[in-house]
Amino acid sequence: MTDTRFDVLGIGNAIVDVIAETSDDFLGTHDLIKGSMRLIDEDEAGRIYDGMGPGTEVSGGSAANTIAGVAALGGRGSFVGKVRDDQLGDVFAHDIRAQGVSFTTPTAAEGPLTARCMVLVTPDAQRTLNTFLGAAIGISVNDLDPADVAASKVTYLEGYLWDAPAGPALFAAAATAAAAAGQEVAMTLSDPFCVDRHRTDFLAFIREHVDIVFANEDEVISLYEADNFDEAAKAMAEDVKLAALTRSEKGSVVVSGRERAAVDAVTASVVDTTGAGDLYAAGFLYGYTQGTSLDRAARIGGICAAEVISHLGARPHANLRTLVTENLG
Repeated sequence: MTDTRFDVLGIGNAIVDVIAETSDDFLGTHDLIKGSMRLIDEDEAGRIYDGMGPGTEVSGGSAANTIAGVAALGGRGSFVGKVRDDQLGDVFAHDIRAQGVSFTTPTAAEGPLTARCMVLVTPDAQRTLNTFLGAAIGISVNDLDPADVAASKVTYLEGYLWDAPAGPALFAAAATAAAAAGQEVAMTLSDPFCVDRHRTDFLAFIREHVDIVFANEDEVISLYEADNFDEAAKAMAEDVKLAALTRSEKGSVVVSGRERAAVDAVTASVVDTTGAGDLYAAGFLYGYTQGTSLDRAARIGGICAAEVISHLGARPHANLRTLVTENLG
């Protein structure tokens, strides 16, 4: 096996989140479906931003959040994602590198601005995402260094990126490089609406290339068009080596072949659910790449998810390594 420089390499949309608390009435006025993620153009991004209350800007993007979490736990992370040479692009690059993550993707000198996501948080802590993908979807296979994939224990693919023109080809190139080096591929399904758009392609790609899948209950049920979670989890176990399936307050379920382990959720005061799945994946992948048991990896994931939902924003505020030590030893 190739010598590893990274525990996890993430490939996804490089986005800066603009987070604001809002009301159900605001969602209704703008015809927004609570809890969903939808893609918007630059004009609509401007309209929503102008109508929002005071916001907080923080680097985001699903896979980027996960890799930042891996690094916060002490893991070695790398991220591939596209930004423009503008103010938000500089913010994104600074933030992820400051976390200790390798980020060497060439910056775009022209074209759409750096991606941004308006995250609207209602009083029930649900988040509604309105994403202008901008420069993020300009990523191409040429931005991927196969040597970095080969040097990573796990390459983690963000389902949202399938919407990019080069997304499917980029995923295929990464999976091919990982397989050639004897490394593993993980994928997050990202969002039920994303699954609805790409169900057939996702299933084909997962069955051929993916070792580990991350999904929440709604996503895995949607993927298999199942009647319930148990039916969907059973189907998933037949398609991949390992799946980590989150169920909000019910915790998570890890399935591997005929083995199935349920792990309770970690109690938290919920302020904003943004990033819960991303940080669960961070904790799980950190534990997994360090050789812990699947049960312990899921518990680390739960601790990280509980931390991030206790405040606004999708990046941790507390020291994750300390939290894990305090809770698990």
